[in-house]
Amino acid sequence: MVRWTARVVVGGLAMALVLVGGTALRVWQVARVDDLSRADAIVVLGAAQYDGTPSSVFEARLDRARKLYAAGVAPLVITVGGKLPGDEYTEAASGKAFLERAGVPGAHVLAVETGSDTLESIQAVAEAMHARNLTRACLVSDPWHSLRTRTMARDAGLLAHTAPTRQGPAVFTRESQAHGIARETAALLWYKLTHFAADFAYTASQ
Repeated sequence: MVRWTARVVVGGLAMALVLVGGTALRVWQVARVDDLSRADAIVVLGAAQYDGTPSSVFEARLDRARKLYAAGVAPLVITVGGKLPGDEYTEAASGKAFLERAGVPGAHVLAVETGSDTLESIQAVAEAMHARNLTRACLVSDPWHSLRTRTMARDAGLLAHTAPTRQGPAVFTRESQAHGIARETAALLWYKLTHFAADFAYTASQ
């Protein structure tokens, strides 16, 4: 009986390790993908902003979206994200203002001022795109965030691919890269199991 129980425990641990390891590998693989296929909209996932000024993490994403727009990947850029209590600006509004200052015409930037986590943001973007008969989305975030955002977007009915930023604090060091992969592995597994958001380490670092 003891030997059988030990085998079950060891087998369960081995399966868990394979699941976690396989997910981490997929997070790493998709982080390296830079898909410049044509889309209906470039979607910039929000991050912290300070009185209307994007954080360094958010600015890196916005600059990537600006370059994708200039390259003709899509005719529309969507910024998304709400605000914390006490904030005057939403992430989406501060992102839109940044892009306009960078030369993207305001008529070509849609601010979706909803979402306190990745899942809420993706669902809000999907609703806004579907209302405009748009389906193809090029998602811009940090590399390690790519697989989870793509998974959520496809679950929301979008034809989504990713073209993440390659600059900013999230990609500066091997330590930040390892931390991002570990965090996203846990968050993606949680989402697949529950279909709830798990942005437990995002707001503090962004």
